[in-house]
Amino acid sequence: MSLVKMVEVWRGPLVECVHLGVAAVANAEGEIIEGWGDIGMETFPRSALKPIQAIALVETGAHKERGLTSRHLALACASHRGQPIHAELVSAWLADLGLDQNALACGPDHPSDEASAAAAIREGHPTQRIYHNCSGKHCGFLTVAKHRGWAVEGYDHIDHPAQQLYLDTLSDLAGRDARALPIGVDGCALPAPALPVKDMAVMMARFAAAKVASPSRRAAILAIHDAMRQHPEYISGTDQPGVELARVTKGRVIMKTGAEGFMMVYVPSQGISAVVKIADGNARARVPALIAVLSAVGLLDAAEQRALAHLATPPILNSAGAMVGRINACGFQTTAAQS
Repeated sequence: MSLVKMVEVWRGPLVECVHLGVAAVANAEGEIIEGWGDIGMETFPRSALKPIQAIALVETGAHKERGLTSRHLALACASHRGQPIHAELVSAWLADLGLDQNALACGPDHPSDEASAAAAIREGHPTQRIYHNCSGKHCGFLTVAKHRGWAVEGYDHIDHPAQQLYLDTLSDLAGRDARALPIGVDGCALPAPALPVKDMAVMMARFAAAKVASPSRRAAILAIHDAMRQHPEYISGTDQPGVELARVTKGRVIMKTGAEGFMMVYVPSQGISAVVKIADGNARARVPALIAVLSAVGLLDAAEQRALAHLATPPILNSAGAMVGRINACGFQTTAAQS
């Protein structure tokens, strides 16, 4: 497996450590626009697949039956931070389904947002299932199960009809039988398919272009695009990089994190997707690497790059808040630049 150096972490005058990884940019025609490292490396996109997991929520008509809003659709795609806007909407969604948080297969968790975690401790419930970053996705699967008249119990098992419906959708966009992919179990208890980085980039470019044969599936994908574009704070949190990227690009570039150093963005207007996988799984490296990838292939203009410079080169702070180093992306020459 060939990895490339993607990020250097500087302390004062020296590089203290480096992060290696792979990255790919693809279009909806299946072409790899640029690649760095072994883009055939198989890995788990995990939460970066949530937009595809949410398709059935719209395509089956379940969201309309329940009167769900675009905020609900964004939350179904979310890796949220357990802030009040997330927890309150999850709770209300479950109540509308006639369920409580015990119906969620994801385990109880602390809010990952520090202020929300402190508030939860003060209120006497430091961990709850509604705080889990995947609780919105789970509400989506529960809604589909209810709509179709399927049992809600066991919705997290791969043989449940809701998971089989997801695998059908994934197969359509991937252009291959998703059931033949390596499948693990995600941190939230749902099945987690793995696929090569380049295939993920192509698949999400197809998603960006809504390049599917079914009109109902295309309409569902476009509704998810709109929800993710309008409500990035529901996808992550109010102060997260995805919100900044959406603001600076006016919703043109949509970000979705995975786990273990995985990150994906897609650009609906161009039918393009970019995927980054940091090999050691360290989350601090993925945003600088991603901004560098987007800049290298011209998906960010000069003004956008300047506006996102604080994400591209974040500072290293000591415990007193003083800047003592920085994180720099490196090595993202394009094929054109190399020739």
